[in-house]
Amino acid sequence: MRQRPYIAYEPPSQPLPARFQVGGLLGRGVGTEVYDAFDEELDCEVAVKLFPADLDATACRRIADEAQALDRLNHRRLVSVYDGGIHLGRPYLVMQLIRGTSLSKRLRQGPLLMAESVVIVALLADALSHVHAQGVVHRDVKPSNILLDEGGLPHLSDFGIALLAGQTRVTAVDEVIGTPAYLAPEQILGGALGPSVDIYALGLVLLECITGYREFDGPNKLEAALARLSRDPEVPDELPGPLAGLLRAMTAREPGRRPTALHCFNTLSGLVANAVEEAETVSLSMPWRPS
Repeated sequence: MRQRPYIAYEPPSQPLPARFQVGGLLGRGVGTEVYDAFDEELDCEVAVKLFPADLDATACRRIADEAQALDRLNHRRLVSVYDGGIHLGRPYLVMQLIRGTSLSKRLRQGPLLMAESVVIVALLADALSHVHAQGVVHRDVKPSNILLDEGGLPHLSDFGIALLAGQTRVTAVDEVIGTPAYLAPEQILGGALGPSVDIYALGLVLLECITGYREFDGPNKLEAALARLSRDPEVPDELPGPLAGLLRAMTAREPGRRPTALHCFNTLSGLVANAVEEAETVSLSMPWRPS
């Protein structure tokens, strides 16, 4: 039987509505694309996230939830969502354009300086404190959802699976949503989800920034996910006592033992202040590297 020739998929020359002057493709995910564009209606540069055309009702609801969640949030460390719509059957979100890179790409180069790690996570904790105060739980805090601008400051993005207080759950009760390497134990077990799941993930992000590797990772994603049910993350002995203690609290297996985002921000801010005052010491100015 004669086979049909392979035809490579090429996106349309104008994948977005006419109001956008498309500059280029910033990135591509599973069925999604993010474009750099100039929005003539808003008169500014934006990032436009374009979703697949064949989404089911649940997926469309998640997109609507992202817009709804970010519409009630206003914090400089969060990626703002300005608008949204549907073009040629594909939903899209118009977002703040962050020039820079993602934390995940930065971590491919190796661990960050300890002081840099503390500053980045302190700013994210401040953002999460605002998010949680508005009754929103992100549920997918991870390096690829943290964008670093040209000044190295972080911005938390992608609230697509965020859970708003009081909203109807749009996933099955036993469905696990999130990225396996950063899931809190209660997410794996299908338990009630609150702000503490974001604290757990943020603790793992801080640990990864310092060490340069994921705490729960491996070729078998199921085993990596289940590992946190039987052990706590390994916190390096070389870390200063207050930082090590905070990391252990943030990644405690029991949600009730984890601190609030505001407590994390205050503690980490104190560590930054101490680092500035004691600049002659190297404990917070040199990265920890595993032996």
